[in-house]
Amino acid sequence: MINNNNSNYNAVNINVLKGLEAVRKRPAMYIGDVSARGLHHLVNEVVDNSIDEALGGYNDIIDITINKDGSVSVEDAGRGIPVDIHPIEKRSALEVVMTVLHAGGKFDKNSYKVSGGLHGVGVSVVNALSEWCKVEVKRDGVLYFQEYERGFPKAPVREIGKTKKNESGTKVTFMPDNEIFKITKFRFETLAERMRELAYLNKEVTISIEDKIENRKEEYHFKGGIKEFVAFLDENRKPLHKPVYIEGERDETPLEIAFEYTDAYAENIHTYVNNINTIEGGTHLVGFKTALTRTFNNYAFKNKLVKDNKKITLTGDDFREGLTAIISVKVMEPQFEGQTKTKLGNSEVKSIVETIVGEKLAEYLEENPAVAKKIIEKGLRAAEAREAARKARDLIRRKNALDSMHLPGKLADCSINDPEHCEIYIVEGDSAGGSAKQGRDRRFQAILPIKGKILNVEKAKINKVLENTEIKSMISAIGAGVGIDFDADKSRYGKVIIMTDADVDGSHIRTLLLTFIYRHMKELIAQGKVYIAQPPLYKIKKGKEESYAFDEAERDTILKRMGIKSIKTERGEVDDSQVRGLTISRYKGLGEMNPQQLWDTTMNPDTRTLLQVDLEGIETEKIFETLMGDQVEPRRAFIEKNAKYANLDI
Repeated sequence: MINNNNSNYNAVNINVLKGLEAVRKRPAMYIGDVSARGLHHLVNEVVDNSIDEALGGYNDIIDITINKDGSVSVEDAGRGIPVDIHPIEKRSALEVVMTVLHAGGKFDKNSYKVSGGLHGVGVSVVNALSEWCKVEVKRDGVLYFQEYERGFPKAPVREIGKTKKNESGTKVTFMPDNEIFKITKFRFETLAERMRELAYLNKEVTISIEDKIENRKEEYHFKGGIKEFVAFLDENRKPLHKPVYIEGERDETPLEIAFEYTDAYAENIHTYVNNINTIEGGTHLVGFKTALTRTFNNYAFKNKLVKDNKKITLTGDDFREGLTAIISVKVMEPQFEGQTKTKLGNSEVKSIVETIVGEKLAEYLEENPAVAKKIIEKGLRAAEAREAARKARDLIRRKNALDSMHLPGKLADCSINDPEHCEIYIVEGDSAGGSAKQGRDRRFQAILPIKGKILNVEKAKINKVLENTEIKSMISAIGAGVGIDFDADKSRYGKVIIMTDADVDGSHIRTLLLTFIYRHMKELIAQGKVYIAQPPLYKIKKGKEESYAFDEAERDTILKRMGIKSIKTERGEVDDSQVRGLTISRYKGLGEMNPQQLWDTTMNPDTRTLLQVDLEGIETEKIFETLMGDQVEPRRAFIEKNAKYANLDI
């Protein structure tokens, strides 16, 4: 029965959060989350202001520093944030920008023609989520300063020195608030990846990043801009030609595109609007794809590279096999779908991109017939493979239709049908699969054992991929299709969990599985549905007390808690023979655990640890190319660089 008594709900219950209180109360609304991703996003917000100055032609230098105390400084040579008194707020414009949401020059098109910081909340949000923040501004020969504590100014803006008359710029230094963030240590590699990306997209800017804690420094400046970006993305692939560069402008919308084809099978297209990585694409991507397909088809038929009576028709997917492209547009009034700015919605941008690409690409093909022929021949091979893949998919569907359960026989499914509450463990080996089937909660946990190492899909066309028995089982079990037919919303499970042994073979199998999912079920990762199980490495028992450790450090911590000093042999392993009643078991594989142990440590939602697989921009693409591609040297270099982090049994 509904309770309509409203006597306890009145005006006093309506909370009004003033100033930056809302940001501190609900930080995830403004920066996504309060984990490592949100932490690093703070730096990006400040850097975006410096980049916007560069887009306006006022700045060409950005310096980022991770200071020894853990704070970060971002300094540019732009015009400097205004410090004069704001006519409405009656206080310094600098203080307004730093303490008021939706305040900034991004809404004034006389100040910024285009901008990435569209909502005007960037630097004020950073200030609100910092334990302290300091800003220095150089303008008109004067150095101005203001300091803040958790978003509140400690004193008015004041002059602290003189500068050269032609010097200008802004320096923001902030310490992330440990009351807000779970992690407050910045990772050099994460920041450097974004700075390198920005340097490619803004060839006039030099960006340096220095870590004074780790004594590391990088400087990025690319005269070739996005042409060099494409070459960087394809450094582990074999290009079929030199990068094609297209530049143009219509209706005050500048466009830059660089692309090349390689001998790979996957397409690799990255789109940007005002330097924002639109990972979900949008109208600029649609315009590019439409122009690419139409122009290549027109050229192919005009030059009789494809005969009219040929049974295979070339599609957009065929022309994008092995394509690496960067699309960068600058839009005065961009409209993004959703708060995350991941998909461009401006309808006029589609026709702008389509027109410019259609004209420029047609000219390029006429002037470079040898390159045009190579690309079209690659498209024809892709079309043949696509047709073979279609037949293979149809065969899988027909086979499923004849199967009363529509599922692979070795799948132990769960009883609940709601995908949101279901999860599937893809388990290495029949032995571990057997333990997992006995130890699981049958209501919501499904188990799919796989044998051995699946096909490396990085080196295989889709028709070959669909011939692999283990891959076909996964496709059938997940139930959302594969490749161009894949629809993550149709997945039968809300979590897809990869569970392999903690050894070299297990790591290889896990990487092969992730490569398949990334290449042919990528949306599963994008929606946060893919996880890696973390089985323990050690079982430590002393008397009736039992504990599990996931690495050596945790093992030694448990031993100390038991009152045992670290005991190690010459090989580095704990020698339990020296302590009466102490037993330390090192698990070599999942099959060594009985069903109850596997449940307690790895499958019980209340006690297990899962690693969620995430997409880390362009670095994700390069990692798969490096580890699973044809080129040996990049893989060797990666192994040599990262071998010290590996935990391998020899």
